[in-house]
Amino acid sequence: MSLSDAEYLAKAHALLARIEEQIDAWLESDVVDIDTHRTGGLLELSMPGGSKIVLNTQPPLQEIWLAARSGGYHFKWDGAQWVDREGQEFLARLSRSASEQAGQTLTFSA
Repeated sequence: MSLSDAEYLAKAHALLARIEEQIDAWLESDVVDIDTHRTGGLLELSMPGGSKIVLNTQPPLQEIWLAARSGGYHFKWDGAQWVDREGQEFLARLSRSASEQAGQTLTFSA
C-alpha cells in the first residue's frame, strides 16, 4: 500500500516514539536498562551487554529498517501494520531481537 510522504513520516515517527515510550517505561520500572539515542529518523538502542539495535526510517522507499544481531529487516506499511517481505510484523521482530540481545523477554506492543 502506498502512503503519501506525510502519512509515511507520521506513521514511522509515531512508531519510533512508541518504542521510546516503552523503553522509558521499562527504565522507570527497573525492568531493563536500554539506552536510546534518536537523531531524526534513526533510533539506536544500546542493549545490556553492549550490543545495539538500530531502527532507521527510509523515506524514499517508505520502509523502516531494523538492524540487530540476528540480521537486517525491511518493513513496509501494508495498510494495517509494518511487515517485512516474509509477512513478519515489525513489533514482533523487534521484541524477538530485543529479547535475544537483552537476555530476557521483552515485548513491544502497539
